[in-house]
Amino acid sequence: MTKTQPELIVGVNQGDAAALAANPAVQKVPNPKLELFIYKNFLDAESCAHLIKLIDIDRRPSTIADPNGDDYFRTSETCDLNHDDPVVAALDKQLSELSGIEQKYGETLQGQRYEVGQEFKAHTDYFEPQGQDYDRYCSVAGQRTWTFTVYLNDVDAGGATRFKAIKKTVQPETGKLLGWNNRRPDGSVNPSTIHHGMKVRKGLKYIITKWYREKPWG
Repeated sequence: MTKTQPELIVGVNQGDAAALAANPAVQKVPNPKLELFIYKNFLDAESCAHLIKLIDIDRRPSTIADPNGDDYFRTSETCDLNHDDPVVAALDKQLSELSGIEQKYGETLQGQRYEVGQEFKAHTDYFEPQGQDYDRYCSVAGQRTWTFTVYLNDVDAGGATRFKAIKKTVQPETGKLLGWNNRRPDGSVNPSTIHHGMKVRKGLKYIITKWYREKPWG
């Protein structure tokens, strides 16, 4: 049976690329295939260090939706971050203010840790409309709209994020934020957002990930 995407909700709750582009601290990657933004020094080093400690306390093996038979597709570790922590709460608010998306549309903030050799192979963040788990993940809150990632540390070697469709590689730097729209202008999912969390070659890599949805989360 063919599955359909949830009705797209438009408006400020879905983020405003124009507002991001107008922020003087934000760099828009000049490519028509996707809306991708970079914000250096978005998060201060002290907050980054605190979040790293939280990730190390609660990390667990990362998983993927729609398993593809590759046990090494995503080899990092993940943790959900408790909003009762003041640094987590402040970051969640900061991301909402930057993106123009109300906090109620955001998934729980997550942290990820990558050791040497670990990676997240080329993937998109939206849920595949024909995927076996699409209804499970999208029936309540709808599809993912925006992704925001914050690097929490400099990596000794490796660990870059590679956007394959536009041949853009972003190196991890403490406090640097990446943000992208997972959709095309018509609201359909955008396969050009495919990206690869490349293998760490030396040291460790820590990041924060925030996903937003079409409808309120939770």
